[in-house]
Amino acid sequence: MDSVGAQAYAKVLENGVQAIEEVNRLRDSGYMKEDLYVISHDRDREDRIAEAADSNEVGMSEEGLFGTLANMFRSRGDELRSKITSLGFSEAEADFFEQELDLGKVLVIAKKTSV
Repeated sequence: MDSVGAQAYAKVLENGVQAIEEVNRLRDSGYMKEDLYVISHDRDREDRIAEAADSNEVGMSEEGLFGTLANMFRSRGDELRSKITSLGFSEAEADFFEQELDLGKVLVIAKKTSV
């Protein structure tokens, strides 16, 4: 599923290689590093892919202080849904994406941070 809206774009990919290719494609189309996010159910995998793709991970600047602190006490699934909604997606979209992440897939999100 791809989600393209006025605020953000998301694509579910099968693996890290495809995620890196998607980040590069988005960068070629005009997105900057700070506009690109990689999300995976496995934190270590997410870190490795984000580093290899030279992209961001969702953090305090996207979720705010309280969201970041709350994530310390949430399950990984709840944390992922929170991160996805903080980037402009609905709860239903976040649920769908989190289910895909449960299957070992990787989510790439592009969101313009500046106008």
